[in-house]
Amino acid sequence: MFGLGWPEVAIILIVALLIFGTKKIPELGSSLGKTLRGFKEEINKPSDEQ
Repeated sequence: MFGLGWPEVAIILIVALLIFGTKKIPELGSSLGKTLRGFKEEINKPSDEQ
């Protein structure tokens, strides 16, 4: 994943946990998922313009 190994990913997760806290992480994940889902729907939607 992006040239990162498991130790680097673990360090990033720990730092994110320290910065945002345990209550904010699920909210961030949820909003990121909604954003990506909306973006994907717009990309896959057939375009009326030509």
